[in-house]
Amino acid sequence: MRMVDMIAKKRDGGELTTEEIRFLVEGYTSGSIPDYQMSAWAMAVLFRGMTARETGDLTLAMAGSGEQLDLSSLSGVKVDKHSTGGVGDKTTLVVAPLVAAAGIPVAKMSGRGLGYSGGTIDKLESFSGFQVERTREQFLQQVHDIGVSVIGQSGNLTPADKKLYALRDVTATVEAVPLIASSIMSKKIAAGADAILLDVKVGKGAFMKNLEQAETLARAMVDIGSQVGRKTVAVISDMNQPLGFAVGNALEVKEAIETLAGKGPRDLTELVLAIGARMLLLGGLVATVEEGRGKLEEIMASGKAVDKLAEMVEAQGGDKEEVYNLEKLPKATLLHAITAKQDGFITDIDAEAVGHASVVLGAGRLTKEMAIDLAVGLVLHKKRGDQVQAGETLVTVHANQEQLLQSALQELEGAFQISDIPPGKQTLIYKIVEQMR
Repeated sequence: MRMVDMIAKKRDGGELTTEEIRFLVEGYTSGSIPDYQMSAWAMAVLFRGMTARETGDLTLAMAGSGEQLDLSSLSGVKVDKHSTGGVGDKTTLVVAPLVAAAGIPVAKMSGRGLGYSGGTIDKLESFSGFQVERTREQFLQQVHDIGVSVIGQSGNLTPADKKLYALRDVTATVEAVPLIASSIMSKKIAAGADAILLDVKVGKGAFMKNLEQAETLARAMVDIGSQVGRKTVAVISDMNQPLGFAVGNALEVKEAIETLAGKGPRDLTELVLAIGARMLLLGGLVATVEEGRGKLEEIMASGKAVDKLAEMVEAQGGDKEEVYNLEKLPKATLLHAITAKQDGFITDIDAEAVGHASVVLGAGRLTKEMAIDLAVGLVLHKKRGDQVQAGETLVTVHANQEQLLQSALQELEGAFQISDIPPGKQTLIYKIVEQMR
């Protein structure tokens, strides 16, 4: 087989065989296929697409390019959850302990964030002493003992995907849906999941800006799940305004704990229940989504969900007292309130502008090497549809450096739109994409 023939075949709209895709992935991982040929192939995929079978084969080949986690020693159906990311997206911090408290084992590997605030791993490091690097044995033992562990991604998990993603980033092929879908799903499969729940974000603060794009990606990933024998469901949710009120690592941890106690923002609580209920359904613990939702609401009200998070924090070396005393979490030294200039209704909050402001403050990182400030970020006091009066606080900015605070305030200029006329109702969950029966 020759790579040049595969480039030409895809350029002309042809379908690669399973063997050709395996040759391509193995060759690129080993270095025998150079970057310039792989980038030409990726560009052909961007324009010509891939069939569901090709995408499934690519996913499995990438999942098999490095270590694969075997979770078979853990009882029950292991359900993984993935979000395509957004502003204020702290759902894993809530869903993982909540679902584990219900009886579904959650063995989750997460990455560090390159977005608007840190990734789940960064956020968990808001707890003093929390350890994200664990041996495979420690990881599995913890899930066996308490039902949940969230750790950093293994260094040799899907090396083919790491290499291809870096290439796509500099060759304008990130947007190729089959490559996005196989990138996400290869990591989930390599991490040992039996079933996968996907939260696909859509809107200004998300990678997918419109519903058609989001649905195409969701369908591609669900189809991959069918191809490779994993039960998969995708929830398409809104990211036109930040999720919840808090944006920033320790601020989001605090809000996640409040949500676990049943006292969180309405939109975050609703999304968590929708995702968690479907995870219970995928895990075979309940017969309907409604039953799953009811079960999770009971667990929140009982305090068991907060206790489960405290167990996880303690098991991974963190200070569990910080789960129960939120004042112990990292705090910023400078607080600045942005107030409404007029009476009216909030008609729009620019999620992207809020996200950029959080990065400017130091809550997110632009390169993998950047350090992040766990204490900084923003807390919204109003959301879309809320009525406000002139002088009321719209958002409080939490900063540790005056210069960064001023830069963040520039980013937030015009982020809140106020009108005399209230906006229409904001949709939170647009669609559920499931496997074809």
